[in-house]
Amino acid sequence: MPTHTTEATALPDRCCPADGTRVPADSLAWSCPACRGPLDLDFSPAPAPLKALTGRVNSLWRYAECLPLPAPAISLGEGRTPLVELAGPISAKLDFLMPTLSFKDRGAVMLAALARRLGPDRVIADSSGNAGTAVAAYCARAGLDCTVYVPSGTSPKKLEQITAHGARLHIVDGDRESTARAARAAADEPGTFYASHVHNPYFLHGTKTYVHELWEDLGGHLPDALVVPVGNGTLLLGAALAIRELHTAGLIARRPALYSVQSAAVAPLAEAWRAGADDLVGESPTAPTFAEGIAIPRPPRARQILHAVRASGGGFLTVTEEQIVTAQRDLAARGLYVESTGVACWAAVRDGALGERTAVVPLCGAGAKTGLANAVEG
Repeated sequence: MPTHTTEATALPDRCCPADGTRVPADSLAWSCPACRGPLDLDFSPAPAPLKALTGRVNSLWRYAECLPLPAPAISLGEGRTPLVELAGPISAKLDFLMPTLSFKDRGAVMLAALARRLGPDRVIADSSGNAGTAVAAYCARAGLDCTVYVPSGTSPKKLEQITAHGARLHIVDGDRESTARAARAAADEPGTFYASHVHNPYFLHGTKTYVHELWEDLGGHLPDALVVPVGNGTLLLGAALAIRELHTAGLIARRPALYSVQSAAVAPLAEAWRAGADDLVGESPTAPTFAEGIAIPRPPRARQILHAVRASGGGFLTVTEEQIVTAQRDLAARGLYVESTGVACWAAVRDGALGERTAVVPLCGAGAKTGLANAVEG
């Protein structure tokens, strides 16, 4: 069984969850060579017990046993974001209080640390904004050449932040899907590290620290339900990894239900869920949405997302544009200024969709990145 790595030991191999193909740890290949699907990591760590965490570094790197890389010099102190009560049994984890103002820092630091270890000629990423910003920041910290592919409709504030970190912008005249295709084509060029928050499993092993922090802050327990926004599913799949690690180690007695939230305007996974399908069902209709960060019509890890939600006993929730606007203003009135994608989970549960069950929602990105959702109306 693979164990936690150090600089002196080998990185774990990657493997394809669809067909079992293995990819060597030091390869720059970004997908399965057989099916071109995303890869997982052959890594089954054992978390440290709660009492062993006392006195450790106050960042996500305190969970060293569960991370496939040692703590890098490029860390910006990411992680350990506050958990606050919202209303009744619902609490919020303030992941917009990260160095680049979004939860994507959890995974981006892993990708940048891995890239610096592998030594590519260049790093590329594709994003609707937050992931690109995070990768740009950590590549700057690591001294890595970075280009970020973004859709033409990306928020100007996010574009400004990406370029401020020294990354080059490659603006694609198209939607998020077109942007991903352009980046994947460039990723096949020799010497290129594709810092994909979707395809590279190291990103998921960064986002899983969200749940390790919840477990620690709640005194070795988890709530009845975890509610997460889902586009490509990186936070949800990271959460599923952490829950499995904690449960396997006997550190939690039961697994919380996972609830995935999508915008009703772009909800391919919710549609597949309602159909009882194990994968996406045809071409799902799409429309413009304030929740641009989760507007993903064909997520590559769809099968894994659906399986994780089903295995947890959770489900899918969708929110309208009106609910997003109302939820963003409601959070602002509570002192929390969050971007429109980041309020989707609160929009889904604020009216009691989960009953009296305890739950945590992530507030994933700062409102300064996009402004108020209804600003375009007036």
